[in-house]
Amino acid sequence: MVISREMEVLGMKKKKWYSYIAIFNHEDNGINISFPDLPGCLSCADMDEEAIRKAKDAMGLYMTVLEDDGGEIPKPTALKDIQLGKNDVPFLVEVFMPEVRANIKDMYIKEL
Repeated sequence: MVISREMEVLGMKKKKWYSYIAIFNHEDNGINISFPDLPGCLSCADMDEEAIRKAKDAMGLYMTVLEDDGGEIPKPTALKDIQLGKNDVPFLVEVFMPEVRANIKDMYIKEL
């Protein structure tokens, strides 16, 4: 059985999964999280486990906004082409979008 990585939503193709490299920059006061391919998609954390969770949350929300606004989905940069600075660690972040979309919908309904 082949699982499609895309789904049809309101006549528009939306992916089920997105994968991008995040950069975890370890500093004395915590971890700064950025995505070279997703300008403005940022977060921060105190510990690695928290950084992984927050990176997934930030990327999921970022991709939802891009989809909803009809923005262009950037092509992921290959790991070998990612520029790293001092204290930078690359981390592959994968997000299952149907779950992200459902969580956002649930939050919206609860607020009504």
